[in-house]
Amino acid sequence: MGGAVSAGEDNDELIDNLKEAQYIRTELVEQAFRAVDRADYYLEEFKDNAYKDLAWKHGNIHLSAPCIYSEVMEALDLQPGLSFLNLGSGTGYLSSMVGLILGPFGVNHGVELHSDVIEYAKQKLDFFIKTSDSFDKFEFCEPSFVTGNCLEISPDCSQYDRVYCGAGVQKEHEDYMKNLLKVGGILVMPLEEKLTKITRTGPSAWETKKILAVSFAPLIQPNHADSGKSRLVHLPPVAVRSLQDLARIAIRGTLKKIIHQEAMSKNGNGLKNPPKFKRRRMRRRRMETIVFLDKEVFASRISNPSDDNNNSEDFEDEGEEEEETKTSELKPDPPVNFLREKVLSLPLPDPLKYYLLYYREK
Repeated sequence: MGGAVSAGEDNDELIDNLKEAQYIRTELVEQAFRAVDRADYYLEEFKDNAYKDLAWKHGNIHLSAPCIYSEVMEALDLQPGLSFLNLGSGTGYLSSMVGLILGPFGVNHGVELHSDVIEYAKQKLDFFIKTSDSFDKFEFCEPSFVTGNCLEISPDCSQYDRVYCGAGVQKEHEDYMKNLLKVGGILVMPLEEKLTKITRTGPSAWETKKILAVSFAPLIQPNHADSGKSRLVHLPPVAVRSLQDLARIAIRGTLKKIIHQEAMSKNGNGLKNPPKFKRRRMRRRRMETIVFLDKEVFASRISNPSDDNNNSEDFEDEGEEEEETKTSELKPDPPVNFLREKVLSLPLPDPLKYYLLYYREK
């Protein structure tokens, strides 16, 4: 059992490896992956495996492999202000990353079958908002989760700009999934053993692209044995933000601009380069059909023949890294949350300051 890319020692190194293997290809996706530490969504006793390119399952809790989430995020082509529906939202890891890109005026909904997983996701979301060093670097579209079977969504629900399904979709449910999309929207789902991207180009027109060979556990069919009736899933309403909330977003945005302008002035209009710290180089492994876990199997892309030509470069880099290590043992300073410092310095009552900080602990 193996992964499509080498394991990392921390979240940043895992992202470095996903970038090198071309699973992460855009800056927005990279920023979201770096901002949300994958290990935070693991149970404590399993965190040693968090930075491996492997799926993880414990009871009803499940995370797909990082290479799968990377392909999904890239295929969704996310932009600020869009609406997103996550079918089988699980731990909320993917929904949190998506929320960082959607920004404060997006819509971020998830449907999850298991109520215990919903509670787990809410705990992890609360932990991210209160403790993440990255939270204040973004304006966040907080996910809302509802319990239910995603094949029983109420027919009067709103359509979405982006939809992802995290379980294998049977062919007979393909049209059901497509109808959740707005015109111009993108649906990404496992369909017929392929991670598939479907773009709705018109009311009855679609473009389909096969991305990656995968095998997911299939969607669980609705069970009406108890009542004989369908239990419709009602998605959260798309609510207009309160004036108070809009004021918080505007104030935080203004303070970030001030901080950026102060930093530019201090560094001579940004011409001064900050010190760079080289990460340990991880060599990519070439895999074909690879990740097996419970009922879920992932197959990675086959690496290019040119990879073999890069091996000699890896050995050359090793010598350079040893020399660099000897000449410089510098470590980066702990990150400073300038937004928090700026808010706390404002001549405002403490309750208002903490409201502007989303009542974060640090």
